[in-house]
Amino acid sequence: MSDETERLTGFLYEMGVLKRYKRTGWLVAGVNDPESIADHSFRAALIASVLAVMEGANPERAAILSLFHDTQETRLTDLPHSARPYVTKVPNEQVTAHQMRGVPEPVAAMVSGVVTEYEAESSPEARCARDADKLECLIQAVEYREHGNNNTQGWIDTALAQLQTESAKQIAAKALTTPSLEWVADTR
Repeated sequence: MSDETERLTGFLYEMGVLKRYKRTGWLVAGVNDPESIADHSFRAALIASVLAVMEGANPERAAILSLFHDTQETRLTDLPHSARPYVTKVPNEQVTAHQMRGVPEPVAAMVSGVVTEYEAESSPEARCARDADKLECLIQAVEYREHGNNNTQGWIDTALAQLQTESAKQIAAKALTTPSLEWVADTR
């Protein structure tokens, strides 16, 4: 077990890299200090759980799908969309399988299963998690726009076009018309 525990510990350290890697699309848009991949995944997991409740799906499952949806980026980084025509990327499931080599089998099965389900969009929870990824990007784009970055409309338009669930579409519509600090008024 000690070798498996060592590999598992290494995986947990590897996941810490996501706190340091910045989302590169925002760098392309001219955002000076963009969110990290971990920042994105955290809010996406919250959004996924909310969408799942609204869509009648399992919020815990949707959240875990979101938490693991970008874990491969420790090895691949966050490639901007402009790089995609020039780079051949292995499937996320393959990266995950490599990351899981030598870790305890129950952990490897859980992580691999989560990534496979997310990538295949094979459940209502996976569809909620996918929408959460897009909705989080849209919300972040609105926030960056409010902070003076005028290059975020493309991200908003792309996210809107990819939303599948009615709940995500409704939240997106409100996010586009509600200032990001509107909630502060409710705390007074």
